[in-house]
Amino acid sequence: MNPDIQKIFDLADDSVKRFAPERLNWSWGQALFLYALAKIDEEHGADHYTGYLRRFYDHHIKKGYRLCSSDTSAPALGALYLALKTENGRYWSVVNAVKNYYETTPRVLEDMPNHLGTGVESLIYPKSVWVDSIMMYGVFTNWLAHATNDEKMRGFAKKQPAAFARYLQDDGTGFFYHSYWTKLRTHYPVKPIFWGRGNGWVMAALPLLLDYLPGEEREHMTKVFVRLAEALLPYQRQDGYFETVFNRPGKTYKESSATMLIASGWFYGYRKGMLGREYYDASVKAFHAVCEDIQIKDGLLSMPYISAPTSAIQLIPYLVYKLTPRGNDWTYGLAAAFFAALEYLRCTQESGVGDSE
Repeated sequence: MNPDIQKIFDLADDSVKRFAPERLNWSWGQALFLYALAKIDEEHGADHYTGYLRRFYDHHIKKGYRLCSSDTSAPALGALYLALKTENGRYWSVVNAVKNYYETTPRVLEDMPNHLGTGVESLIYPKSVWVDSIMMYGVFTNWLAHATNDEKMRGFAKKQPAAFARYLQDDGTGFFYHSYWTKLRTHYPVKPIFWGRGNGWVMAALPLLLDYLPGEEREHMTKVFVRLAEALLPYQRQDGYFETVFNRPGKTYKESSATMLIASGWFYGYRKGMLGREYYDASVKAFHAVCEDIQIKDGLLSMPYISAPTSAIQLIPYLVYKLTPRGNDWTYGLAAAFFAALEYLRCTQESGVGDSE
């Protein structure tokens, strides 16, 4: 196996040693970490991480969990994986609770719910849809509709990706804004300031849901994906990274989660014949750059340069992006690396694709 890919799989093993599943919060970052571990098991036809996921969900089902937003619904991803794998009703209870949330929660824009739902944060932030949600619930709802042949859920789910593109994708550049404020009827930030990880979520999420979309919707979102993938290429730094505000080169800082998410999408696009060889080469460069920076902390592999949870705060969005600190081993950043490693592995395994060319 390619040593960089192996390093990321070793990082996954070390990460489950670092984080006891019962100590992980019921939220989006931890949810994506668990979902990415499940995808590794799925790829390898193994149960290496299944017990770890079960411990997380068993703990929170017993303890009780809060379901009031896109972010707190994201654990449905791992729950659906376990429900389909084990047919255990405990995990279906989580899946059905989140399903019910999306069937009943108020809409703020067409058929789209408020990203912050009814949580405390919704009291201080304008009603809005966020680019993050394409990963937090867009993947889950389309997967659930496909897995259960639920026509009501399919009707909701298939409309979501195109709605994100309609309201958040910039007409001129093809990049995605962080959010759309429904009362003001504008994207936010208002100025062309583009957040790296937000665009990375689109790049990584669309490959996870495209196959679940009906033909017309799939064709449209493939074009959206390719346009974004191509628009990002000129903004890759010489060292392989993307910056947290990538369209202002040299003004912010290199950021590893955005870099891995974008690499994941590029690998997928190349593997599927949507993108040329230069995107594979750029993916490898990005992936290698992050792998080169992986450290050892407390005897375990550790991923640095992951920006902390980030919001487009009113009046000062660019300053918030610029000042948001970075740290090691934020769970969503680890998930980004796992997604990229899986796509890189598929490139190297498929005939006529990847390093063998």
